[in-house]
Amino acid sequence: MTEPAYPRVVVKISGEALAASEGFGIHQPIVERIAADLVAASRLGIEIAVVVGGGNIFRGVQVSSRGVPRPVGDTMGMLATVMNALVLEAAIERQGCEARTLSALVMPSVCESYNRPRALKHLAKGRIIILCAGTGNPFFTTDTTAVLRAAELDAKAVLKATNVDGIYTADPKKDKAATRYERLTHQEAIERDLKVMDAAAFALARENRMPIIVFSLEGGANGAGAIEAVLRGAGRSTVVTS
Repeated sequence: MTEPAYPRVVVKISGEALAASEGFGIHQPIVERIAADLVAASRLGIEIAVVVGGGNIFRGVQVSSRGVPRPVGDTMGMLATVMNALVLEAAIERQGCEARTLSALVMPSVCESYNRPRALKHLAKGRIIILCAGTGNPFFTTDTTAVLRAAELDAKAVLKATNVDGIYTADPKKDKAATRYERLTHQEAIERDLKVMDAAAFALARENRMPIIVFSLEGGANGAGAIEAVLRGAGRSTVVTS
């Protein structure tokens, strides 16, 4: 059995991934599958933090383009991530693993607030933590949040789950000639304007020498176990390093 390469990771899951082919809202079967995959990875002895997006419910950038102030729109998007986190927490608990939702926005009647010591304490107890509400500030994406939290929590890698098995020279669903990168540097990802993560996230990862592993959530056997496979070094992916 291959030992996992990273003892502590941050997994970034987009809100769109929770909607699956439905495009909007929460597709419960996919949530259950992601939860099972996270729990399987946790049982390898890996400490796991999850940063979840909210694009399946609300996108602040889109509403801001229609006249709502950007800070207001981004706050609404943060609230959408809280809803996704609570759904994912419940699914993880149903799989028999403890989980905790930690929000960058203070809402004590809903979930715990995020701070570094609290998050580290939960991780040490073997709990999967779901980090929501972004950084708690407008103008920052959940991709940047994932890298920031990874640096704060001394994680060894960020796992970016997408709908393709890595970073390509072009969109492989539109361009059949697109080829997949096996490895890139953070600087190359920025210079080539690769859209899998925003430039701020890549820059922060570069400054903190944080590896980013880009993979498909459907990359495991029969569409399951993709996270576990990547952590074992067996799944197809692109590794972005310094």
